[in-house]
Amino acid sequence: MSKAGYKIFDQGGLYYVSFAVVAWVDVFSRKDYRDIVIESLQHCQSEKGLVIYGWCIMSNHAHLIISAKENNVSDVLGDFKKFTSKKIIKAIKDHPGESRKEWMLKIFKKAGEKNSRNSEYQFWQQDNQPKIIYTPEFAAQKIEYIHNNPAEAGIVEKAEEYIYSSARDYYYGKQCGLLKIEFLL
Repeated sequence: MSKAGYKIFDQGGLYYVSFAVVAWVDVFSRKDYRDIVIESLQHCQSEKGLVIYGWCIMSNHAHLIISAKENNVSDVLGDFKKFTSKKIIKAIKDHPGESRKEWMLKIFKKAGEKNSRNSEYQFWQQDNQPKIIYTPEFAAQKIEYIHNNPAEAGIVEKAEEYIYSSARDYYYGKQCGLLKIEFLL
């Protein structure tokens, strides 16, 4: 599918989105940076009407199944990416023990220079690859993919063991993870 096919056209729809760090840098190998993403998603839920049905944060990318109540999905995602970009770049700069600081900032600065929409750094890749969820079967396929990502990567043995995912919520059939979710299945 061409990039033109990846577009949020129904702002009230249910979407599977994936977004990756520029050059697939493993930023989220540090808890501090993963927590910035979690806190920002929580803020988007409480203040911007973001509804999360499934999610997973990997070392260099994230997957979400989302919709938005009052706001449109594109605006909420745009605000989320803009905020987390700035906050994570600042956290990298300020982190006293970040041995990869210069290397990461150089990559993000180089990407930012290539993109006229950025003032200095680019953290996230431009495309979210949104896919509208029309059927329960497609929703189930995406939930399974999201939840199995950490097990497939060898991070955990069982999907429900990974705390940066909604897998444990679905496994136990109740809210017990880091983010509030609405169950799809």
